[in-house]
Amino acid sequence: MSSIECFVPSMSGEDISTTVESFSRSHSFTGVTILSGVSLRSTETLRSIADAISHKYILIYTKDKPLEMGMFALDRILTVAEDTGADMLYADHYRQLDDGSRLRHPLIECQKGALRDDFDFGSVLVFKSSSFRRAVRNMTEDYEWGALYDLRLRMKKIVHINEYLYTEIETDNRKSGEKQFDYVDPKNRAVQIEMEKVCTEHLKRIGAWLPPVFKEISPLAKLGRNDEASTGEYPVTASVVIPVFNRIKTVKDAVESALSQKCDFAYNVIVVDNHSTDGTTELLEEISAEHENLIHVIPVKHDLGIGGCWNLAVHHEKCGEFAVQLDSDDVYSGPETLQKIVHAFHEQKCAMVVGTYQMTDFQMNPIPPGIIDHREWTEENGRNNALRINGLGAPRAFWTPLLRTINLPNTSYGEDYALGLRISREYRIGRIYDVLYCCRRWDGNSDAALAIEKINANNLYKDRIRTWELEARLSSRAHSMSSRAKSRDLKK
Repeated sequence: MSSIECFVPSMSGEDISTTVESFSRSHSFTGVTILSGVSLRSTETLRSIADAISHKYILIYTKDKPLEMGMFALDRILTVAEDTGADMLYADHYRQLDDGSRLRHPLIECQKGALRDDFDFGSVLVFKSSSFRRAVRNMTEDYEWGALYDLRLRMKKIVHINEYLYTEIETDNRKSGEKQFDYVDPKNRAVQIEMEKVCTEHLKRIGAWLPPVFKEISPLAKLGRNDEASTGEYPVTASVVIPVFNRIKTVKDAVESALSQKCDFAYNVIVVDNHSTDGTTELLEEISAEHENLIHVIPVKHDLGIGGCWNLAVHHEKCGEFAVQLDSDDVYSGPETLQKIVHAFHEQKCAMVVGTYQMTDFQMNPIPPGIIDHREWTEENGRNNALRINGLGAPRAFWTPLLRTINLPNTSYGEDYALGLRISREYRIGRIYDVLYCCRRWDGNSDAALAIEKINANNLYKDRIRTWELEARLSSRAHSMSSRAKSRDLKK
């Protein structure tokens, strides 16, 4: 049988004894090296591990709390490693809570597009030593935080063992809705810049990086008009789109926020009411009776997600040349939001605009992490870095002619992200760094506290979106290179 050596962070004497004892239940275990006073996220540490390796496989444990491996768990991991030829392996596990209880923690498959730096591999990472050494040897940058991310992006074959092989102590008991904004928290800015560099270098290695060269749009509407769009092709210059289902508590605030916009062009508000049953429909009927520029749409179909509701609004005869997002439980920060967004389309010659938002509670009081400006989206590298992160910001706005061509996937999660990636493949995405939007977090919010199964389903879908987009970019680049080669041949 193959053997494995384990590398673990420094812990108390009792904790390390517990951890080593759990390793020793497997026949393939050869010993433990304690990594004292170093960070596993640094390239320097990975180089020191590579120099110390003396067996075919290594295990790296990433937490400083005691680890309990299952009976013969290391043997099982190595069996799968040998059978599959994997370069890296990870496994489902249990989480031990403060009260001593254990919860199952299933993981998801790591696919080609799983490029986000927060992909959950658990705390036990197993590598084929030769693959580990080769990856570390090829590292040309010295990272302080991004080394493990760099390492796993260099692994060719990553295998997920969907068996519960160990128990780790849970050290982050925050709700999912609190964790999801870590990557845009200003205090993590330096880390994110380094992670972006890691991802960018990876995309360049595999030929999927896109240079900052974009197609431009030609808006029909002219700034400064207070009537129809310039050609009459669109009834108004802009439409605020609000999909809604059972938001009686919040939708009035959202609609009033949209209706209060002050613009030097004509606009309307299209609310797609997806068969609400809690009084939302009746409330919208009352408001629309008082405001002629509020279009209340109830779909004929009963199978629409948020993306489908958006498609219905965008293809509506009263939709303007620009379609601007507003969620049914959020509000614009002021009456100038819509004007700023439409101006950005013209000024930045972009097909999509992303603004900046403020996190608030239900009473509109600011809450951590505060202002989310997604400054990782740069003109030079935004569309590449978008493959690493899980969101593009808010509010989002789109050039309607393009949106009517592409359309959104008919889902209620990730539909806007999929659209943003698709647009960014060819077109510029403009940015506004003024706060335009208030994102309200409240107990009834749909992603305030999700179960692990729902989190996994969401992440799996976005990873698939990234996989499809990555493959499209690779295919497009290959086609472009082939076309250039044929052109050169013809010239000869």
